[in-house]
Amino acid sequence: MKFGMRKPSLKRSFKARTTGKLKRAIKRKTNPFYGKKGMGLVRDAKRAAYNRIYKKATFSILDLFKKRK
Repeated sequence: MKFGMRKPSLKRSFKARTTGKLKRAIKRKTNPFYGKKGMGLVRDAKRAAYNRIYKKATFSILDLFKKRK
């Protein structure tokens, strides 16, 4: 498990921002469970648990510039 700052990937962040609205809309129409909260836990519990811990244990460089609540 990694702790600390994540290495940023411009390629992945660009891909995440440009994945089409239409593509997500089609998935939502065909799969009633797409994008629902908790579906990751149902489909792959081990992966969901790992991702939850990873998200809490690491941070990105952009998080340093965001305002805290």
